[in-house]
Amino acid sequence: MDTFTAVVDSCVFYSAPLRDIFLELSGEGIFRVRWTDQIHNEWIRNVLDNNRHIKPEQLARTRQLMDKAVPDCLVVGYEHLINSLNLPDKNDRHVLAAAVVARAGVIVTFNTKDFPEHALKPYGLKAQHPDDYLISQFDLARGPVCTAIKRLRNRLKNPPMNVAAYLAILRQQQLLQFEQRLQLFNDVI
Repeated sequence: MDTFTAVVDSCVFYSAPLRDIFLELSGEGIFRVRWTDQIHNEWIRNVLDNNRHIKPEQLARTRQLMDKAVPDCLVVGYEHLINSLNLPDKNDRHVLAAAVVARAGVIVTFNTKDFPEHALKPYGLKAQHPDDYLISQFDLARGPVCTAIKRLRNRLKNPPMNVAAYLAILRQQQLLQFEQRLQLFNDVI
């Protein structure tokens, strides 16, 4: 298993700021992020259901840009495993199957209870909350993480984001530990 490969659940991609962070850090080479078309379909469906002002074409473009930004991001050939897996919510089995096929080390999800340790351990996997995962990556690669976050923040133009405003967004995204850690380096992000 590759501990630096993460399969990201749809609940994480639902949020544009979280999508951006995971794509930016993956692009920096800090870890490898992977997903499936089914994960795409879930987050897009949920965003459209909850945000009537967003058009499907906008999210189709986001999907294309995500797939283009991360080489070999799409996990395929996992479907045959789905029915053999056991999770509290059978609708999450596709995420576990993708992680197994991707030889990932972690599933990044807000719903860690839906991926219990006993179900993941045989596959050398663990489930982590996005905040916990980002903290672990920060601790391994502080400089590259700060560089990537600065580049990401500087690209935000509508509206422009100073450090304090960006850190406030991270708090809103339930990235409390990550935000606190970045506060210590606000002069370089």
